[in-house]
Amino acid sequence: MTESTPRAALKIEIVVIGAGQAGLSAAYHLKRLGLKPGYDFLVLDEAPRPGGAWQYRWPSLTLSTVNRVHDLPGMSFADHAGTDLSIRAAVAVPHYFEAYERHFDLQILRPAKVSVVCDRGERLRVESDRGLFSARGLINATGTWENPYVPDLPGASEFRGRTLHTKDFSTAEEFSGQHVLIVGGGISAIQLLDQISRVTRTSWVTRTPPRWRDGPFDEDAGRRAVALVEERVRAGLPPRPVVSVTGLPVTPAIEDMRERGVLERRPMFQEITPAGVRWADGSTLDVDVILWCTGFRSALDHLAPLQIREESGGIAMTGRLATQVAKDPRLHLVGYGPSASTIGANRAGAAAAVELTRHLGLAR
Repeated sequence: MTESTPRAALKIEIVVIGAGQAGLSAAYHLKRLGLKPGYDFLVLDEAPRPGGAWQYRWPSLTLSTVNRVHDLPGMSFADHAGTDLSIRAAVAVPHYFEAYERHFDLQILRPAKVSVVCDRGERLRVESDRGLFSARGLINATGTWENPYVPDLPGASEFRGRTLHTKDFSTAEEFSGQHVLIVGGGISAIQLLDQISRVTRTSWVTRTPPRWRDGPFDEDAGRRAVALVEERVRAGLPPRPVVSVTGLPVTPAIEDMRERGVLERRPMFQEITPAGVRWADGSTLDVDVILWCTGFRSALDHLAPLQIREESGGIAMTGRLATQVAKDPRLHLVGYGPSASTIGANRAGAAAAVELTRHLGLAR
């Protein structure tokens, strides 16, 4: 068979791309609605093992330091993790996800990397390295881990030190004896700043002043934060991370960092020099490492042929929880915008499953 020979596509009702929190939630609810895994719907996951992005998290991130692991629908995380909070999140969560997939017989096809999704009239053509699929509907749950964001600044290619992203972090000890510049104001930036500052010299830079939050962050506060992000995506604007709305919690670790002088934040620099960075006023700072804790962007390049983006760069969303693409109701995005965190992923998976099966006339 030559490369030009047409290949037959397996026809299926719904394809789910991604088996992280949102993808597994969607698969669970599709099955509850009467669809058969592997027959009526199929989950494709790029990762070689269960666990979503959790399996790649740094070794020092344990159940005692992770923000929170939300239960998947129908199965408690605590029942599988036990009470030992020293367990690595990269071990405990994948173990939980694997047990979940097995218990509900979700039949995930992995590793399966989707390269592109194209419109074929009444159907969508999903091309992957594990075959071609023709689907009536699609739930995209690819998340953000595969698309780390690093600002494009002048001089970056001339920097003589080491540059890496949160995604590349392993241990603080690897930076011993070096001056590390940490860029970013999110939770991951704070966690890594805390760890690295205990073994070596650090400096901290953020684009805007950090917003500190005193007091508890309960479920109602979480819903309000998600609602603000949801408002943007319904208008077709690029989403902002939920933490930009919630602020950073003032924990005992934060108080300790303040006492150690670690949280002396500087504004964003203008350019990168061979030896470090330079601000607009001409001041410079020599560093050995630039660690970008600047977050991730939604991994949606495979959906580009569908032309679902607005001129603003965002994607206009509709539906009860803003998971349905306004330009193409056959397509739902979970793990995008308000469901990009575990706060909204479960509810978004349920909403996408219900609304898509109803739209396709598959409700049973």
